Formats: sequence, structure tokens, C-alpha cells
Amino acid sequence: QVQLVESGGGLVQPGGSLRLSCAASETISSINTMGWYRQAPGKQREWVATITSDGITAYATSVKGRSTISRDNAKNTVYLQMNSLKAEDTAVYYCNAHIDSVGVYWGQGTQVTVSS
Repeated sequence: QVQLVESGGGLVQPGGSLRLSCAASETISSINTMGWYRQAPGKQREWVATITSDGITAYATSVKGRSTISRDNAKNTVYLQMNSLKAEDTAVYYCNAHIDSVGVYWGQGTQVTVSS
């Protein structure tokens, strides 16, 4: 059972930046893929970005060029750096871990609000 704890959310003005963190309860080098998803009020949860154990990254079109996902295996932590934030980035952001043949795990989420 992998436990994920997100942090770093908050209120930020449009154009600002935030760095979200996701701390895992076990060595993330053993986790095939880690990622970030988000869910805005009244909308379905959507994929934001993923990073594999090999460091390969992928981004949703909505955040590509403005966000960077990274991982620190020594700290068992995955980050999502978000820049040039827009009102439409407002959502609860969830960390996700996928382990082949084992399962998928989710964190409890961290709120990001972009507003002036």
C-alpha cells in the first residue's frame, strides 16, 4: 500500500507560480509511473502530467510549456512546477502512482486557486 501526500497548493494570482509536492511512503524508483491529475468544480478529474521511472515525461496540452514534472528519488518525492497560472488552472490537484501488476494509488489532493 503506497501512501501519497500532496502539499504546496494555495491561492495565487494569475500569472503566478506554484510548486506542488507529492511525498510517497515508499521508494519511488520502484513505482513505474507517477503523475498529477486535477479536478475542477463540476468537472471530471483530468490528467495533467506523468513521469516514468526512467524520467520520461508527458503533459496535457492545457499545461504543456507552463508546467514541469520532476522526481527526486532520494526524497521519494515528485514535484509539479506550474508557471503562468490561469484561472482555469483552479482545481484540486491529486498525485497518482501506478505500479504494474499491483495497482494505482491516489493522494488526498491539494487545492490550487488562481484568482486576483
